[in-house]
Amino acid sequence: MTAISQTKIQEQLAAEPKRFDWGKILIWIIIAFLVFITLFPFYWVLRTALTEPSSVYAHADELLPYNATLFNFQRVLGMIDSSAAVEAGATNISVGTINFWTYLRNSFVVAGLIMIGQTIFSSMAAYAFARLQFPFREQIFFIYLAGLMVPGIVLFIPNFVLIRQLGWIGTIQGIIAPAFLMTPFAVFFMRQFFISLNRDLEEAARLDGATAFGVFWRVGLPLMRGPLLTLALLTFIGAWNEYLWPFLVGRDEEVRVLTVALNVFKSQTPQGAPDWSGLMAGTVVSIVPTILLFIFFGRRVVDSIQFSGFK
Repeated sequence: MTAISQTKIQEQLAAEPKRFDWGKILIWIIIAFLVFITLFPFYWVLRTALTEPSSVYAHADELLPYNATLFNFQRVLGMIDSSAAVEAGATNISVGTINFWTYLRNSFVVAGLIMIGQTIFSSMAAYAFARLQFPFREQIFFIYLAGLMVPGIVLFIPNFVLIRQLGWIGTIQGIIAPAFLMTPFAVFFMRQFFISLNRDLEEAARLDGATAFGVFWRVGLPLMRGPLLTLALLTFIGAWNEYLWPFLVGRDEEVRVLTVALNVFKSQTPQGAPDWSGLMAGTVVSIVPTILLFIFFGRRVVDSIQFSGFK
């Protein structure tokens, strides 16, 4: 084929009108709609947090914040005394104070300790189920995995009785104890990745005289950085958002976590109606740490899902 004929073919192709791929357009419309219904509630929380407290109900049909202000965030962070604001004529706001930094510290301590405990102990159990040989290993793992079918609410009463007998009601250790060691999901999650690892490195480590724990600590865990980060992130977010168990065990102010504190803050409005603007401001501030975690480590989580072992 000559260069002239190739040029003519290219000109004809360029002259032909491009056809719209209606299938792709429909898919993008569906994706955009799903993104909208996912993000719109968060936008409404932010919009309410920026709205003047007295205008929350009067201008509830407006998409943009009415008389946008940072007053609600200043109240939640303790920069403004809510009682003084009420005496000055402000309405629909909580007269109570929220020791935000204390509750934020407690939430970080509880979520951080649960994350560290579950990551370490679940990895050890997962490695044992994946690599060590002992009697009835598969049967024990199946029974342990059956715990995934037990609703968490069923365990509240026996856990509460145990914590009360230990004298840990109203303490940090009482809040973290039931979730500190491991969960069936965490063990199952890590076991799948340990199974996919190349055994040659482990055998080489054993020939060099490494113990079973040494192989796990020096060979297995370094290759599990992606899955470990994913498990740590999921565990931290789950513990950070937990409400019912900290509410039952840690209602004292010195150990109260942020989720429980927001509920207490909601119930302190003198008029009886919830202080929605202040509550939404506290909610926005409370979810900032989890958003930052996803921003900095979200890519590692996606990569770990595609993890297929060392090659």
